[in-house]
Amino acid sequence: MSAKDEFIQIFNENIGREGAGDLLNWLESTDFFTAPASTRYHSCHEGGLVEHSLNVYHRLEQIYRQESKGIVTDEHDETFAICGLLHDVCKANFYKESTRNVKNDETGKWEKVPYFSIEEKFPFGHGEKSVFLIERFMKLTPEEAVAIRFHMGEFEKDRSTSDAYSKYPLAVMLHISDLEATFLDEKEE
Repeated sequence: MSAKDEFIQIFNENIGREGAGDLLNWLESTDFFTAPASTRYHSCHEGGLVEHSLNVYHRLEQIYRQESKGIVTDEHDETFAICGLLHDVCKANFYKESTRNVKNDETGKWEKVPYFSIEEKFPFGHGEKSVFLIERFMKLTPEEAVAIRFHMGEFEKDRSTSDAYSKYPLAVMLHISDLEATFLDEKEE
């Protein structure tokens, strides 16, 4: 099963909110399923964003099930899917494939190689932009919105992160899932 197919299957099986279908249709109209997750840090290849989203989803579900002592409901399954799969929707239509010159060590000649650059069309902040884009189609709970907004953790320069983590443990779990997916599951040579 491709990463896109797995994403869509998890999305359809777990997210039943009003507007979810419209959100999925919008994602399919963007480059979300072919975009990289970053330009050089993790999953910086075609399809990396959807792979990263799946990795975060699986990590979040695992952490939450461990922390909740087995008390997980269908409502939680929807929240895992929303937060894990959609935390980085801000990266849809965000990267541009380009080329740059790199010197070939073997031949000593300069060669054009492909790479991804950032082409921000809507500078709204990372987590905030994901929340904004999701809520164009479906409502998030306050806990989901805060978790997605603060999933970058210490990579964000905002003092309110610790307040968010104190009030919403889901935000901590999503951040940990994102870190584990990035640095453990997607570590690139």
